[in-house]
This record gives sequence, C-alpha cells and structure tokens, in this order.
Amino acid sequence: MNHFYFFLLSCLLATSCAAQKPNLAQRLGYAKDAKLLIIHADDLGVSHSENAASIAAFEKGMVNSGSIMVPCPWFPEIANYSKANPTADLGLHLTLTAEWETYKWGPVSPDVEVAGLVNEQGFLYDNCADVVRKASVAEVEKELRAQVERAIAFGVNVSHLDSHMGCLFNPKYFETYLKIGREYGLPLLIPASGLQQFPAMAEKILSTDIVIDNIFMLNPPDAQKGAATYYAQQLKDLPAGVSEMIIHVAYDDSEMQAVTINHPDFGAAWRQVDFDYFTSEACRKILKEEGIQLITWRDLKGLIKN
Repeated sequence: MNHFYFFLLSCLLATSCAAQKPNLAQRLGYAKDAKLLIIHADDLGVSHSENAASIAAFEKGMVNSGSIMVPCPWFPEIANYSKANPTADLGLHLTLTAEWETYKWGPVSPDVEVAGLVNEQGFLYDNCADVVRKASVAEVEKELRAQVERAIAFGVNVSHLDSHMGCLFNPKYFETYLKIGREYGLPLLIPASGLQQFPAMAEKILSTDIVIDNIFMLNPPDAQKGAATYYAQQLKDLPAGVSEMIIHVAYDDSEMQAVTINHPDFGAAWRQVDFDYFTSEACRKILKEEGIQLITWRDLKGLIKN
C-alpha cells in the first residue's frame, strides 16, 4: 500500500510540474495568453525588387522579420543592408531549389561537391521532390553549411534559419536541419502543427529547441477570395501563443514580373498585395485592436543557451 501512495504522489507531482512549466510566451516574459506575432518576409535576395520592397516594409510598415536566400543573385545587396543594420531581424531562407521558369541559380558549394543538388544545366531543381530523390544527406548538409558561412562572411547578423519551399521538412533532411541550427546556435522555424502531423520528426526535437505555436501563409485558394480579407481574418482570429505570418513582399514592377513569368501564384502582383497590406493603416489598426504584440526571431534566439 505504501508503494501505491508513493506512486500516486509521484504522478501528482509530475502533473503539477508539467502544468507549471512556462509556455513559450511566458519564457519571453509575456503573459501565458499573450498574442505574439512575427510578420515575416520570405525570399530576400531573389531580386532587387524583393529587397527594396522588403526594406521599405521594415522601415514604414509592420513587417519586422525576413529571411535571405544566399544563393540568389541579389544576395550581396541585402547582405550589405544587414551589415549596415545589424539589429534587423534577418535570418536565412535555406535554399535547395530554384523554382522560377527562366530565372535560375545554382548552389553556393562547387557543383562537383554537391552533384545531387543540380540539374544538367548546373542549376538547383525547381521542386523539392527532385531534391529528395537525387541529393544525399551529406550533399545537403554541405550546401547548408556553405550558405550559413557565406552569409556570415558577408556580415549578415543571422537571427534564425528556415527552409525555402519547405524542402528541409522532409524526414530525409529534417535531422540535418536541426543539426545546423543547433551547431550555429540559431532558432529554426519549426511549427508545432507540423510536428503533430509527423511524429517521427517530433521525436527528434530536444527541450532546448524552439517550437513556435502557429504558422500562417496565404495560399492560392485564399488569394482568389481576396488577400486582404484573408489577412484581416487571420489577425482577428489569431490564437494566443507565438505565431508567424509568412508573406512575400516585392513590387509589381518589370523586374519582378520577369522573374515570376507564367507563375501567378506568389508572383509579382501577389507580392505587391502583401506589401500594400502590411504597410497599411488597416493592418496597423487590427494589430492594435486585437492586442497583438510583435516579436522577432532575435527575441527567440535569446532563449537559446549557447
């Protein structure tokens, strides 16, 4: 009987400790039910239009975070901005694909050292499925390290890492994604919802890893109904916890139209709409009315003990 009571007491204490464990918002110094949001611009470095619009959105809008594609032609421009503005919340959009029809790039690593990542023209593949079929884990790890090291060499004060087109969320590469983030002491974009769908990947997560609560991104069906309507509703319905709103900001100009030719989804007009909404007073008003507090990946990086 004494053993039973000891077991029962242990269970109660374990449950109490679990219940008292602070959530991510509390670890950041906010209330348990705070609504915390990162408004995050993807694809910096892909073009001058993308860089210029994203910088404008940082400086006059509500966009407070972004991630850079190191292999892209306009990487040096945004790297210079990061070097001149070291507190800007800029991470790396780890890139294994080049998805546009006529606008291409290759890996940072020499082609011969990551042969599984490149097609017959020497460019990255335009989809994740080909990457998974043809690139080894070792090749992907080599390229990811090369991208991080190039960014550091160019003076980028890297705040976090995430994955272009989600290629690194494939089970084949997910452990490598975690490895790179841990090695460089950088938080990774890992949404709790994604881990719920893939238990095998959830098993790889350590207590020291940062897992955000929610992630939102405009998709083609919602865009067809109206991007502004989608964004307004998502902000009004934003749940408590740490969330990220992923957007794509550029100007609908001749350069971006050429980059995204025959690709209306996430194309030039789409990116102009994102810029317009997240620099608007309507967006600012909803954030205030809903009590949404903007945070950055630098805040989350501060939770990582190197």
